[in-house]
Amino acid sequence: MSSDMRMTRRRLVGGAASATVLAVGAGAGRAATDKPAPAQTALPRWRGFNLLNFFQAFDPRERSDGMVREDDCRWMRDWGFNFIRLPMDYWLWIDTNWRRTRKLSPDDVYKIKASALAKVDRAVELGRKYGLHVSLNFHRGPGYCVNKPQREPFSLWTDKRAQDAFVHHWEVFAKRYKGIDSKHVSFNLINEAPRPKKGGMSREQYVSVMTRTVEAIRKISPRRTIIIDGLAYGNLVVHEMIPTKVAQSVHGYTPAQISHYRASWVDRKSSFPKPTWPLKRKDGTIWHSRSTLEKHYAPWAELARKGIGVHCGEAGGYNRPPHQVFLAWMTDVMEILASHGIGYALWNLRGTFGVVDSGRKDVAYEDFHGHKLDRKLLDLLRRH
Repeated sequence: MSSDMRMTRRRLVGGAASATVLAVGAGAGRAATDKPAPAQTALPRWRGFNLLNFFQAFDPRERSDGMVREDDCRWMRDWGFNFIRLPMDYWLWIDTNWRRTRKLSPDDVYKIKASALAKVDRAVELGRKYGLHVSLNFHRGPGYCVNKPQREPFSLWTDKRAQDAFVHHWEVFAKRYKGIDSKHVSFNLINEAPRPKKGGMSREQYVSVMTRTVEAIRKISPRRTIIIDGLAYGNLVVHEMIPTKVAQSVHGYTPAQISHYRASWVDRKSSFPKPTWPLKRKDGTIWHSRSTLEKHYAPWAELARKGIGVHCGEAGGYNRPPHQVFLAWMTDVMEILASHGIGYALWNLRGTFGVVDSGRKDVAYEDFHGHKLDRKLLDLLRRH
């Protein structure tokens, strides 16, 4: 080919490419006009599930064995998900006789058993093998758990010994995973801190503990992605933490009258009325609807627009609400989160909130490798 012909070809190809770019750009501009850009861009839009293998030290079954199932990871990958949240009970790696005494002393919390942490390593490696980001979360950390906090030998919010121990445990994890990129592992510091109130935890106490822990982790692993849960059990944005640039996690259980209908730890007296969606009061007026959900998640979208990463670390519903009501509500939750660019982790994969073996009575389950799969719920999640 002559040099003139080559030059002509380059001009033609270049011109065609420029025209294509202009056309795509114009199309993108139109799309942007039609559909606003998502608010949340600081984090990947992680979508996945909570796995409960480290969840409760006193659970004698799978929820305390620390053995994440490889099949679970494979299924999530094959379904198109990319995220695992791993809620953990720190008692599981404390090397004392707490299984017999059911107690820890303040000094006991430093007795860390390396072999137990090796199980966490295994979970992280399974995540890497199957392309699933793993977010390590202290469901129970030194001094606090949303479930039976009185079991702790001290209070995370008021006792310096607990705060020192809490920071120490996160320093152990920061050193352990220092060599693993943040795209594979993040730290979600403590699950569902309470609503600030007089005589309980204050906002200032929460911010102080979280800030100190963030600073300690960053001294060891400066680029580690760190997430804090919103206050009031993952419902309120923590504006005071914006300067630290840590991500924040909202939990998708509003309204509890649907998400936790007949869940004994919330609907304690079985007094919640049989739910509908929109949710109605006894007098027939609307209590919660798509519009109230939009208002609930609006502060989180506003936080994201300030450049703070936002993720929904837990969402879902117990197996007792009518399935069609649950799906209708869950569809609105997923659509709202997606519209803001906010990812999610369903609570959970297998079990009473899950897509597999949930025990719902009004679902036409699909047989799935010997398990019962809620295909409608799975398809809903995959669409969002």
